[in-house]
Amino acid sequence: MAIIDKPSDYFNTVLYTGNGGTQAITGVGFKPDFNWIKDRDGTPSHVLHDIIRGVTKRIMSNNTNAEDTGSQINSFDTDGFTLSNNNNNTNGNGFAAWNWLAAGNQGSSNTNGSINTTYTSVNTTSGFSISSYTGSGSNATVGHGLGVTPKVILVKCVSATGNWKMHLSFLAPITSLNLSDTSSLISTASVFNSMATLNSTVFSVGTEGDTNSSNVNYIAYCFAEKQGFSKFGSYTGNGNADGTFVYLGFKPAFTLFKKTNATSEWFLYDNKRLGYNVTEKVFEANTTSAEDSNSGTYIDYLSNGFKLRGTSGNTNTSGSTYIYLAFAENPFVTSTANGSIPTTAR
Repeated sequence: MAIIDKPSDYFNTVLYTGNGGTQAITGVGFKPDFNWIKDRDGTPSHVLHDIIRGVTKRIMSNNTNAEDTGSQINSFDTDGFTLSNNNNNTNGNGFAAWNWLAAGNQGSSNTNGSINTTYTSVNTTSGFSISSYTGSGSNATVGHGLGVTPKVILVKCVSATGNWKMHLSFLAPITSLNLSDTSSLISTASVFNSMATLNSTVFSVGTEGDTNSSNVNYIAYCFAEKQGFSKFGSYTGNGNADGTFVYLGFKPAFTLFKKTNATSEWFLYDNKRLGYNVTEKVFEANTTSAEDSNSGTYIDYLSNGFKLRGTSGNTNTSGSTYIYLAFAENPFVTSTANGSIPTTAR
């Protein structure tokens, strides 16, 4: 498997200060296809934009609302994006923006599933695709374009209210999590149809309105693991400040955590808002809360993974199971003509 030597070509976090007017944000390193923004100092919603729905349309990870159209982002640009005067650009407030690259354009219809996608924008190198589709109301399959089986599938109804539904292929096939709330792992085949046909070309949806109501529009973000760039898995907490270590094979740039066996918040960290250990700046992806710092939620970002340094129930209850999504700052090994070699410890 090829190793991605420069993860920032496909994912990057940028920080900026709002100016209350039109503002070009640069330093991403590429033209984003998927963008997630949160005010660090205030309590507006998390807002998510993508190339397929159009940059002026936003959905929010902390609620079940349909997408709305407003002056949020004016454009995705070669090295970032341009903001207008809105909650993404409050004068004097700090913001974090997480950016992913797919195909660099809307892509085209994928006809591999029983439901044809309207558009699928896919980057097989980084294992990321965005697909839009219209529900049928019957058990169905949807093409994702990755060429390998995705480990994470995140679906949101955009033309009506509905929960954010996340399926993780390393958990039971009838399970899902709601990104927009604190609920524990949900077991029902009607959401993703037991993922009976999850494979390198399609994923399954059932008959529930959150993923497949007739004539309702949806957006799906699919992620496959790529060595040196992304890893998705689970761990068991130990309830100790000398917490669990999770090997990733890279130094993380972004992590998202959720307890699966009980209610908890979704905790989001990155490598830019503090930049050194312990990593303590955290957002709750399912709430509008401003950035927080609490010793119970500390973690270390290490050259080959992460280590829990707090005892918060949201990340490290003894015996509880947690899932994580992680994207890389630097790979622990880099590719060479003769194989892989360790990078310098960071």
